[in-house]
Amino acid sequence: MLNSPSTAGTDDAIALTDRTDDRPVYVIGGGPGGLAAAAALRARGVRVVVLEKSDRVGASWRRHYDRLRLHTTRRWSALPGLKMPRRFGRWVKRDDVVRYLEKYTEHHELEVVTGVRVTRIDRAPDGSGDWQLTATGGRVMRGRAIVVATGYNHTPRIPEWPGRDTFTGTLVHAAEYRDPAPYAGRDVLVVGIGNTGAEIAADLAEGGASRVRIAVRTAPHIVRRSTAGWPAQATAILVRRLPAWLVDRAAAVLARIAVPDLSAQGLPRPATGLYSRVRQGAIPVQDVGLIDAVRAGTVTPVAAVSSFDGDAVVLADGSRITPDAVIAATGYDRALEPLLGHLDVLDARGRPLTHAGRPPKHAPGLYFTGFTNPISGMLREMARDAEKIAKRVARSPR
Repeated sequence: MLNSPSTAGTDDAIALTDRTDDRPVYVIGGGPGGLAAAAALRARGVRVVVLEKSDRVGASWRRHYDRLRLHTTRRWSALPGLKMPRRFGRWVKRDDVVRYLEKYTEHHELEVVTGVRVTRIDRAPDGSGDWQLTATGGRVMRGRAIVVATGYNHTPRIPEWPGRDTFTGTLVHAAEYRDPAPYAGRDVLVVGIGNTGAEIAADLAEGGASRVRIAVRTAPHIVRRSTAGWPAQATAILVRRLPAWLVDRAAAVLARIAVPDLSAQGLPRPATGLYSRVRQGAIPVQDVGLIDAVRAGTVTPVAAVSSFDGDAVVLADGSRITPDAVIAATGYDRALEPLLGHLDVLDARGRPLTHAGRPPKHAPGLYFTGFTNPISGMLREMARDAEKIAKRVARSPR
């Protein structure tokens, strides 16, 4: 390694990139996926440099809301080569995830360069098969392989609702939400009933908001995080390769046993099967308070947002409400097009064409990790992808 400390500052980046005669593997992104890939590569004797645009590893995790805990178990959320401490508990807190990523970097002596934003990936112009990175400050780096790990939740997305700019209340993306204190005594509408929206709505209801509504476009599948001590993640791992119709039927039976019917409260059971929805990209909502809040009336489901009109939000059923604040839990864009859209490695929705540690056939040496949201747990799959990537890179010609 060039520097024994795990993290180098921006000023050190030039020195690092000027001394790449061994053509390292570059990992773009210092989150769980990037760090896992770097550790797995280093364990196989491959020099790897992690490029992180912020000043610390795990930047996206540091920005998550305070209430957040992993929906996957500690055991199945660890990255290669280092277990999560038992003191973290079964469902790991956000701050403990950050501590783990910092310790992981130190434990594996990873070579991390912070303050460097990669802006473009190209093939090296000499036809060698290497890759060339262009980064902030006019830096140009060359590596034998590239691992893109810039994150599933990269760029917050708020729909272009008609009249959005005229709304006189507060409108923020869920990425800006930290805790319920600023919303105490206020009427809040949460838009989107994925895991983030559901958890923020429950947090607001418990934290003193005067009224909490949640806008629902499509009724979600809701599952218990664990039932009689058995985690939902364990079931997901067991069934993920079974036929969708079979899992749909089994999930419907389990839901009727474990999850109350909330139709009277405005949240009916979904018409389509759980696993069929998963294959379309819709992950079930793990209950961490939403069910009780809806049953108690402290969170009220309403129709999807159609438009804004001054102080009012117009819903899809034609009704109008006037919340003080709107929190849009409406997802993120991967934002990969500026980086490598010219390489023909993305699908029509801007997602990598390949995953699970496989490079595109026409772009050997280019890998992606962390761009899927599998039912079995994102951290678990990133750990598995890291090992697959490392094996492929280690046996590829130098």
